[in-house]
Amino acid sequence: MKNSIIVLLVFIAGFSTQAQEKKNKNAKYTTEVNGNCEQCQKRIQKAAYTVAGVKSVTWDIATHQLNLIINEEKTTVNAVKKAIAKVGHDTDEVKATDANYNNLHHCCLYERKL
Repeated sequence: MKNSIIVLLVFIAGFSTQAQEKKNKNAKYTTEVNGNCEQCQKRIQKAAYTVAGVKSVTWDIATHQLNLIINEEKTTVNAVKKAIAKVGHDTDEVKATDANYNNLHHCCLYERKL
């Protein structure tokens, strides 16, 4: 009887570990980040790289699109957005505080959306 219970528990544990979502080590994401110039570009990309698990970052000045490659085992897109908001740039989901926004150089003060 004990052997049957042990075999059953091992069997259930095996299926439950297979059911867990596998994290992508090279997940690609695109998101919007507000900014105006090359100074913004450097600041945004530098902030994103401070997050462990970020592999690649490019921010396009004209389109305001941030292209990311991250290791999902180490970070999330939301963590990157929070890091960018801390340096004063709004993202599509995470907004910078007024204090962080007001610390930007005058040429970097983009029009904020409500």
